[in-house]
Amino acid sequence: MALSKKQGIAIGVGVVAVAAIVGGIVWGVNQNAPAEAAAPEATEESANVATDDIQWVRLDEPVAEAVEALEASGFEPVEPGKLTVAHSAYVPPLGYIPEGETNPAGTEPNIGALIADALGLEYNPVVVAWADWPLGIQSGKYDLITSNVTVTEERKELYDFASYREDLLGFYVKSDSDIEKIEEAADITGLKIAVGSGTNQEQVLLAWNEELEAAGEEPAELQYFDDNAATVLALQSGRIDATFGPNATSAWAARETGDTKLVGLVPGGWPLTANIAAATAKGNGLIEPVAIALNHLIENGQYDEVLKIWDLTSERVDESLVNPPGLPKS
Repeated sequence: MALSKKQGIAIGVGVVAVAAIVGGIVWGVNQNAPAEAAAPEATEESANVATDDIQWVRLDEPVAEAVEALEASGFEPVEPGKLTVAHSAYVPPLGYIPEGETNPAGTEPNIGALIADALGLEYNPVVVAWADWPLGIQSGKYDLITSNVTVTEERKELYDFASYREDLLGFYVKSDSDIEKIEEAADITGLKIAVGSGTNQEQVLLAWNEELEAAGEEPAELQYFDDNAATVLALQSGRIDATFGPNATSAWAARETGDTKLVGLVPGGWPLTANIAAATAKGNGLIEPVAIALNHLIENGQYDEVLKIWDLTSERVDESLVNPPGLPKS
């Protein structure tokens, strides 16, 4: 079902239930695992949100340059006059279903809606399982996806990308912790750190531990938990010193609860920079108009408004790039 601008503004932004995200990592959103790994399905906990009156950022008028580029591209939307945008819905701030609503909210849906506005198309959001979007985009079932998708060289063989965020991992500690900085190997010596198994952030910590051991220093002790609630309890009880995971969800938890604080950011593709981008089927002509739309949003402030609402200004980019360098094939 298409979502009008008026309806989009009316949808509230939810506040996550304390049990779902207090102070910890929400493991199910984006664990920065290998490029083609599937994200877990949403859980009852992750969907347990209450709406409030925070409004979406929208455009009142299309962006002429983007509309002209779209017309010149020859691209035909799945549904005439609409931009069908795929989103996965798990937890704030990236994407979730607010309580009592059927359409998604969060940074990724809002970015998708703004792109549609800029192109002069009606925003038509579709919630999809993470595992289903690749085929859906390739087959033309969806025009575009904005759902925390990382650019990789492997994915670039099948999709075109327009970047709009930097993929960051965050170290979070209790708000009253004496730890002030975790940015390099020397900062984790002797610490107990919760991390998701098989994730890129685990690989970062393992690499840092190798550095410490080679230098004769005590490595960090990596802790693995079955769920977020156990991680939260371990952090608040002092059994671990820090968590390390996707910055977006941890930043939202810190803002909503005040129980944790950020002490360090690491690129999601460490040691390489990783880009989050909108994706469409390769060669269909849509990506250039999308990049024009995104750059207009960046230059005119709407992009910054979205990031500020969801506390993701740390992941801001200065420019949307078409098919930027992606993470290398494994």
